[in-house]
Amino acid sequence: MNGKKRQTLVLYCICLIVFGCATVAPAPSKHPPRATSDTKIEKKELREGKPRPREVASLHLTEQGQMLLESGKVDEAIGVLGRAVNIYPSNGKNYYYLAEAWLKKGNAAQAREWNRLASMYLAGDSEWSPRVYEQHRRINVHSR
Repeated sequence: MNGKKRQTLVLYCICLIVFGCATVAPAPSKHPPRATSDTKIEKKELREGKPRPREVASLHLTEQGQMLLESGKVDEAIGVLGRAVNIYPSNGKNYYYLAEAWLKKGNAAQAREWNRLASMYLAGDSEWSPRVYEQHRRINVHSR
């Protein structure tokens, strides 16, 4: 086999490999995608009042963060509680404990911001609203 034929054959093989492995994108659908079974289960759980997986994971991290805070591991608690907020932002207890952590670190400005968010998310909770208010009072005393 001469050089020119070999080059052509190599080029042909490369093209075959590159273009033969390409996939064709499906045509856009006129109909929205159907809900997955996970979505259906999640909606059913919401109707039945069951907590969603993200909420459960966030609550576990909240408990872990609270224990870290109580044991004096403030920086670790802030990290764990921050992850909990990212997973499920509607859990107001995370904001409360983040405010506690920043208060322990002596940063009243950060504590005030987290307390503000806690008061928004826990406003209707008869157990937590007094705690949030008391925390707000302590933050104000600390910042003087």
